[in-house]
Amino acid sequence: MEKKIISTAAFLGMTAIVLGAFGAHALKKFLSADQLISFETGVKYQMYHALFILFLGPITSISEKAKKRVFQMIVLGIIFFSGSIYLLTTKAISGIDFKFLGIITPIGGTLLIVGWTLFLWNILNKKG
Repeated sequence: MEKKIISTAAFLGMTAIVLGAFGAHALKKFLSADQLISFETGVKYQMYHALFILFLGPITSISEKAKKRVFQMIVLGIIFFSGSIYLLTTKAISGIDFKFLGIITPIGGTLLIVGWTLFLWNILNKKG
């Protein structure tokens, strides 16, 4: 499980850098300032949580089962939160109105909160 978690963290970190550069350079010509700020928010949250997942991989303070649940919540949260922001803000380029995904963003945020809460719960309830 550790290899899966760390490799996922590396992939998410790498793609956050690629998307950040894409937003800063290529999207600047096509998106409004507000859209760019929203896109950057998606990138920031993806990177923050990629680092959290990287930290989660080798940790021995919680059980493997708990680690897996935290990992799943955070990855789904990133996909829903950041992914929906990427799609919502790039309508000008794709020509597709992803407005229906607007409800997915707060669900993603909630999943991120749940992941952190599970992590905290398991740290605080560790015996020994």
